[in-house]
Amino acid sequence: MSDRIDLHAHSTWSDGTRDVAELFEDARAAGLSALALTDHDTTAGWAELPDAVRSTGVAAVPGIEVSAEHEGLSVHVLALLVDPDPGSRLAGEMERACRSREERARSMVELLGRDVPISWDLVQEQVADETTVIGRPHIADALVSAGVVPDRSSAFTELLAPSGPYYVPYYAPSPTAVVELVRAAGGVAVIAHPGSSSRDGGLPRELLEDMIAAGLDGIEVDHREHDDAERASLLALARSRGLLVTGGSDYHGAGKPNRLGENLTQPDVLAAITRRATSTTEVIRPWTWST
Repeated sequence: MSDRIDLHAHSTWSDGTRDVAELFEDARAAGLSALALTDHDTTAGWAELPDAVRSTGVAAVPGIEVSAEHEGLSVHVLALLVDPDPGSRLAGEMERACRSREERARSMVELLGRDVPISWDLVQEQVADETTVIGRPHIADALVSAGVVPDRSSAFTELLAPSGPYYVPYYAPSPTAVVELVRAAGGVAVIAHPGSSSRDGGLPRELLEDMIAAGLDGIEVDHREHDDAERASLLALARSRGLLVTGGSDYHGAGKPNRLGENLTQPDVLAAITRRATSTTEVIRPWTWST
């Protein structure tokens, strides 16, 4: 069987519904050979990766999905094999964004509570661990639990959309700053789902060009929120600028319909990522424990 590599997945450390061990069991069941753990603005799940790899035989790519903001537009950057040093500038910006996100979540729940049956206690019931930063996905799950909407996707397109009356902005660094911080921390920076239209619309091409100038390494071309035309356009851009092309499921367990392995990254791309990374963070492979 050829290598099957998925470079975008979430656990309960952010807004997924599967813990790290369960996530890698899912990856094994999906026939993956490698999976990147890319929780939002945290490396908290990384400590559990060696055991998950040892148990499943699925290699782990330590990563983060870093939040950024551009003129009211939410932008996400996959930071792969980055240095997890909590004293780095990247870690400081993520911590600031996490604090702001939870403050935003409380404000949104207060606004929603005036019109629909939702409370902060109900939102907290959707969170797997007290260290998890509460965000819009957990509010969405609370809305589903209360019977306000049928699923998380409906919550995002209706009540939690940036254009809606309940949306509250939060602090996040600029996309170009994130790229620079990821590179400074020895990682590889890949723009996540830049053509996504389900929440905020696609990224302006001018912004992508600015991120490339800042040192962007790659583009997540293959993602379920990109149609064929968008994939072709992004692929052409990546090839013309010498950027890596990745694919990922953006798996959240039961939180989204996305399935592990539905979009994949070629083995030579993962090899290029490992060569580009200058941190001490490495892909965790099953044979690390072979005798």
